[in-house]
Amino acid sequence: MDIDELPSGHGHSVKVITPGETITDDPQWMRGHGTFAGADSITIRSTLAGTLQKTNKLLSIVPLRARYTPEIGDLVIGRIVEVQGRRWKVDVAAPLLANLLLSSINLPGGVLRKRTSVDELNIRAFFGEGELLVAEVQSLFQDGSASLHTRSLRYGKLRNGYFMSVSGMGGGAGVVRAKRQIFTLQTTRSGGEVDVILGVNGYIWISKHVADEKKEDVGINRLEETASTSMYSSQNDVVEAETRQEIATIASCIRALIEGGVKVEEETVRRAYDACLELNSQDDSTAYLGGERGKTIVQLVLAGA
Repeated sequence: MDIDELPSGHGHSVKVITPGETITDDPQWMRGHGTFAGADSITIRSTLAGTLQKTNKLLSIVPLRARYTPEIGDLVIGRIVEVQGRRWKVDVAAPLLANLLLSSINLPGGVLRKRTSVDELNIRAFFGEGELLVAEVQSLFQDGSASLHTRSLRYGKLRNGYFMSVSGMGGGAGVVRAKRQIFTLQTTRSGGEVDVILGVNGYIWISKHVADEKKEDVGINRLEETASTSMYSSQNDVVEAETRQEIATIASCIRALIEGGVKVEEETVRRAYDACLELNSQDDSTAYLGGERGKTIVQLVLAGA
């Protein structure tokens, strides 16, 4: 591979490099992530399958697929897998399970009130095994695992929707870090409003929009007034058939974006949904959005970029 053909500074190759393949034997280059030195200590080889990234004189391999690497401030969707005393263990698609402490959630009766032994005994009343939640990465431990919090009224238990997992995350294809990871789509055919949560870890939640005052921005001094036991209810509301159909349509649009190698963010999801409506108006069909139909949607999304 001719590394000098890549742009100066930061540059990505298009060619896929396989494990063990020689990248270069020029001593001017330095080894980065995903590389190792050959027997002569000069030749640089790849340790995994991916594309070459050049940062000045540093060569790294960006894997085609990888587990999510948490970063502070990331909005993630997770599933509770274990309850331990005063904390929950959460699967966020990372190499290690994340931690959610009892002190890092809003409690009914006041966000600032002291956590008591009663709260610890009733910990499963807030989150139980198998339940889904949306949270933010608050800090990282030395081993790379994440500590989460749900102390914003935008976060918490997920209900009334559909969960999906996609490949690729953090950048490039898949879900990318953006200004807004939570947004609402106004759907057609009496579907009403649908909320979409794009977890940076590749987990996505699409649900019926429920108008609730606690979802609005509330100052920290008023959080104790809005936090209630209902925010930890596991009972789903009634979701109309029209809304379920629109949720399925949005999920299919996201799958089409993933299959087309297009990044998933608010703008591309909105454009994909509009492209789907345009196709449906042309042939009066609500057929599966994969195959050639999915490719057409991707083409319309890229054309509008």
